[in-house]
Amino acid sequence: MTEPCSEAARAIRPIDRNSVHQICSGQVVLSLATAVKELVENSIDAGATNVEIRLKEYGSELIEVSDNGKGVEEGNFEGLTLKHHTSKLQDFSDLIHVETFGFRGEALSSLCALSDLSVVTCHESAHVGTRLVFDHDGHISQRSPHPRQQGTTVLLQNLFYTLPVRHKEFQRNVKKEYAKMIQVLQSYCIISTGVRITCTNQIGQGKRNVVLSTNGSQSMRDNIGAVFGPKQLQSLLPFQQLSPTEAVKEDYGLNDAHLPTDLYVISGFVSRGDHGVGRSSTDRQFFFINDRPCDPSKVSKLVNEVYHMFNRHQYPFVVLNICVASDRVDVNVTPDKRQIFLQEEKLLLAILKTSLVAMYDTGVNKISLNHTNLPMLSTCRDVVQSPDVEQPETVMETEVLPEPSLSLTNSSLNLAGLRAAFSLHQVAGGKNQPNSSKTSFHAPAQKKLKCFFGSADKNMIQQPSRNAQDSVAPSFLKTPVAEGNGTDRLRKLQEQRKERASEGLKYRRFRAKINPGENQTAEDELKKEISKDMFKEMEIIGQFNLGFIITKLKSDIFMIDQHATDEKYNFEMLQQHTVLQGQKLIAPQKLHLTAVSETILMENVEIFKKNGFDFLIDEEAQVTERVKLVSLPTSKNWTFGPADIEELVFMLSDSPGVMCRPSRVRQMFASRACRKSVMIGTALKNSEMKKLVAHMGEIEQPWNCPHGRPTMRHLANLHMLTQD
Repeated sequence: MTEPCSEAARAIRPIDRNSVHQICSGQVVLSLATAVKELVENSIDAGATNVEIRLKEYGSELIEVSDNGKGVEEGNFEGLTLKHHTSKLQDFSDLIHVETFGFRGEALSSLCALSDLSVVTCHESAHVGTRLVFDHDGHISQRSPHPRQQGTTVLLQNLFYTLPVRHKEFQRNVKKEYAKMIQVLQSYCIISTGVRITCTNQIGQGKRNVVLSTNGSQSMRDNIGAVFGPKQLQSLLPFQQLSPTEAVKEDYGLNDAHLPTDLYVISGFVSRGDHGVGRSSTDRQFFFINDRPCDPSKVSKLVNEVYHMFNRHQYPFVVLNICVASDRVDVNVTPDKRQIFLQEEKLLLAILKTSLVAMYDTGVNKISLNHTNLPMLSTCRDVVQSPDVEQPETVMETEVLPEPSLSLTNSSLNLAGLRAAFSLHQVAGGKNQPNSSKTSFHAPAQKKLKCFFGSADKNMIQQPSRNAQDSVAPSFLKTPVAEGNGTDRLRKLQEQRKERASEGLKYRRFRAKINPGENQTAEDELKKEISKDMFKEMEIIGQFNLGFIITKLKSDIFMIDQHATDEKYNFEMLQQHTVLQGQKLIAPQKLHLTAVSETILMENVEIFKKNGFDFLIDEEAQVTERVKLVSLPTSKNWTFGPADIEELVFMLSDSPGVMCRPSRVRQMFASRACRKSVMIGTALKNSEMKKLVAHMGEIEQPWNCPHGRPTMRHLANLHMLTQD
């Protein structure tokens, strides 16, 4: 135990200024993306038409942002990096009309506290530039003349090194941080018309690779093409604003008397509704309020919901700039200014919904197939596929097998266990057969089972099949039947209950019921309470209804879906060990990837090869043309293409270097795994059941099959049952 704090130490007193500065700075600059964003905003606010971002080692070693803006006047050198010093506003009332990106006077001060910061600047009125080096408090420690044309260069070295824990985490996840930074930078490239923005990265002593570049066009559409390539432009529709319909106004509870006219003016672009032109994720969605990048969650949610009415399986590319009177918006909500409060937000949502529905509900953009409600997954074979894609490798075996009607019970379990098991089967997608009144429970010694299950319905228990004769009765079933009359048995049961109560069973580890609403809770409990090595310790009680394995771990009884668990194991083995074979193309195919996507692909080329993709890479070629596709994976009826490559790039941007598979490859593996797994209706030997259960301990996430069907549920705790 540590010594108790002294009275003096417990006294309330102000935190010293240095500590306050460091604590607050860590809240302003949270990531690499925030650091770069703040410097780029300063450059654009200074009237720059050319901004260059140079990174070394993805920004972990050096971040340099250079511009041709107005530069910093000599009289502002001292206040440049001091806390809450800014030229953007003088008092709080100015905040309503602020039009610049920055206004809080926190960014450079915070960056001083978190890194080694220096500035080279030359004001438009100066004849020579000046180099300034700042300490962690934002004070000038060195000053010297330095040749430079008009503008400013800010250099950050060793970002976050003053915060050891965050610095270590930043270094460990630097590629992920870098990818997020690029996505934030893309939003400024799109909205900053008339500004040429270039970003490069240098690894070791290698050459600088351009990862992002615009040409200073006055058109937002041109900027989109520069960032994402001409192919992206082909799939876009210009946003056409309409007034909300009466039906939509009613949905949002809007009253005409209170609707301001022309409050919002919305411009931008969205993907067409055709299937195939959307994206597999929301990675290209950019929203702006008065040219300021932001994250309006309700707007984003609405846009995706409307798009899914017409293209259920993809997400749209979105660039929307919402212009509104400055006194109707509050941008001072969070330090990064990404969260924004709007007046009359419901009116904005009504305008967006009416406009988007009208755009997608016309002519060729309407695809009737996507309007139909898809059925819920009822079995493992129901893999959701695109409506225009041939269904490959359909698994017919499960189509003809009778689905068992499930329930596991005893009188101690009070028939509730089996009814719960039946509920599990419904959750999993099984169908109760109306003509099947009997269920089978494969375990030796029906009489002993009857002793344990008490007065269970005779129809619930049948003799084991010959295929299951080597099943071994668990130890708790081998307890001899209590001798003597009913009074002796009752006394013995009461004594057992007291004994178990004294064991200190103070809480229930498994509380979730077996119903659809508690699936996630049940899974969380299993993750918490069941470790990998416990599966080998589980005792096999028997097979229930030719579809489920009943196991016992200490005093807990579990039910395991034999098909779902075998499918999950086979799926994971395919995921880990399958190297897909590629089919050579007749001629190399241009992919028109963005600069950052090209970089991610080139850095993870081995992962692409394991997925059957091969490329011709020319690092000297122009950005967006450095990578050409020369080989595609093929497998029977499955075909793959550029969309799968883009999905892999997106996944790798979030988890660099981690082996992953495109969703359609996962679907193919899921289909294969389903077909080769033990089917419901198959009688299993004890050794086979034990093998299936042991396999669950060999994979990371054994709780659901690849189609989402639960593999395992807790049925009962014997101690709790005998205490009830």
